Amino acid sequence: MNNDFTKVERANWSKLSSNKSYIDINELEKITSIGDVIDEEDVREIYIPLVRYLHLFAQHKKMLIKLQDHFIGIDKINHPFIIGISGSVAVGKSTTARLLQVLLQRCYPDLKVQLMTTDGFLYSNRELNKRRIMDRKGFPESYNMKMLCDFLSDVTNGKSRVLYPLYSQELSDIVPEKYGEVNNPDILIIEGINTLQLPPIGVVVTSDFFDFSIYIDADEELIEKWFMQRFEHLLIINKNKPQNFYYEWANEPLEKAKKRADTVWQSVDLVNLREYIAPTKDRANVILHKTYGHRIDSIYIRHY
Repeated sequence: MNNDFTKVERANWSKLSSNKSYIDINELEKITSIGDVIDEEDVREIYIPLVRYLHLFAQHKKMLIKLQDHFIGIDKINHPFIIGISGSVAVGKSTTARLLQVLLQRCYPDLKVQLMTTDGFLYSNRELNKRRIMDRKGFPESYNMKMLCDFLSDVTNGKSRVLYPLYSQELSDIVPEKYGEVNNPDILIIEGINTLQLPPIGVVVTSDFFDFSIYIDADEELIEKWFMQRFEHLLIINKNKPQNFYYEWANEPLEKAKKRADTVWQSVDLVNLREYIAPTKDRANVILHKTYGHRIDSIYIRHY
């Protein structure tokens, strides 16, 4: 890690907790993604201090915007505090995003907190095939970055009912004519592998819209292990679901399916991680480093 970050060991970070979990084990199970691992101890020792830290930044922005609006004499606009969460596939981004939404809402009930994923800004499979980049799905060129930037601009400027496309993990594709909605939240959490990536020249940097960013980190070998474990679990639960993307894989010999998954990891996800995701790590405000069993052992805090 470069000198822009201070490393805080888990034991020291946990001292910043309020010693309340705000969520029970049954709720945790419901929001935990397949293959991820999290418990009430993680909530108390890692996520409660993180939520308190995030609130400091959110309050600072709120005060600064109020002073700025007063200074230039404009009507008050609700500029949400936007949090970006990035990291590799299978590293636990979705779980972290959902957990932070719940904890922020419960720790600070006067705040409206919403959550979305950038998966909805992937081109549809049909469009990816048309562009002949289906094997690059998840890479920067597979996202409609202009649409994402327009969406972020509308949200940042306080527009009501900003719609965004929905992505289905079941179909592994965009859902036609279905949209999510962001409606003037105080805090918006955006999760996705591309949240910190630098776009091609001439395209607005999406992270410029973020007020705070979190990168979830782990060694490549561990992420590969989690990727394969999640894949095998998906085969089990989708064996009798013909509409599911994994149905075909689930009904072929296990070793053949695992070999195909390993090919996907080596040729797509690992390449994407090395070339486009991991290089953005140093752009984050906070890095959560995971070790065996998805346990967060260290937190890295950016100095500026």
